[in-house]
Amino acid sequence: MPNHSKSAGPNHPAKDLPFEEALKTLETVVEAMEADDLPLETLLAKYEEGARLVKVCQEKLAEAELKIQQLEKTAAGEMKLKPVNLSEE
Repeated sequence: MPNHSKSAGPNHPAKDLPFEEALKTLETVVEAMEADDLPLETLLAKYEEGARLVKVCQEKLAEAELKIQQLEKTAAGEMKLKPVNLSEE
């Protein structure tokens, strides 16, 4: 039985992980790499997994930042989502 919470392998793409789970898994990967007792092949695999997890975390943070930027207060003080003009780059 695969352990999906510890790995972002082919059965559980990292892209589908919630931010908190991706970050926790990334921390576990870093701790394992810092242990200095892993063979080179394992270190490379952990590095690749960590790189994927970093990308997932960065994408999810960028999405959250965009949503926050889209929020604006109405005259009544309520928050509402405003449309994004993606052509502004």
